[in-house]
Amino acid sequence: MPSNRLILCRPLLPPSIFPSIGVFSRESPVDSFESESEVAQSCPTLCKPVDCSLPGFSIRGIFPARLDADKYENDPELEKIRKERNYSWMDIITICKDQLPNYEEKIKMFFEEHLHLDEEIRYILDGSGYFDVRDQEDRWIRISMEKGDMITLPAGIYHRFTLDEKNYVKAMRLFVGDPVWTPYNRPSDHLEARTQYLEFLARTA
Repeated sequence: MPSNRLILCRPLLPPSIFPSIGVFSRESPVDSFESESEVAQSCPTLCKPVDCSLPGFSIRGIFPARLDADKYENDPELEKIRKERNYSWMDIITICKDQLPNYEEKIKMFFEEHLHLDEEIRYILDGSGYFDVRDQEDRWIRISMEKGDMITLPAGIYHRFTLDEKNYVKAMRLFVGDPVWTPYNRPSDHLEARTQYLEFLARTA
């Protein structure tokens, strides 16, 4: 069952030079962590419940959806989203050691903090993983993605992706027009997409 509880997390390891605070809410599947270490890359955090509201952790510009992944090949809800948001291109990627060429290299690349000039859309068909994004105060927020979860990250948002301890995810990738996968590692604040995203945050604050 979804939970409305907000969870304040404590780190698995001492905070790094990028200390952060995070929240968890299964209503919009958000988990978080406080370490930049490789150990924390795929591990769940140790959390304790806190009866509080933390509006500063709202993740602006992110479009979430929950669908039935078992019928993705003929799902009117998915087709509705694709039509409304002009997701004309689609493929399916499986990320695991046995099926993804250059697995270790790509996992490291996915986990480098970066942004894109276009939206990044992922629909989890099987397995699970994490998207990490920055909040308005530059703290990490971890978004837990499971089967049936779809997420759209806006152009210009700093983020990264990693598998969880299961080391497996099968995901649909959607794109407006022809796909462009170029990542721009941080810092890339000079890019127009980043400037526009920051302007969007300022307008919606």
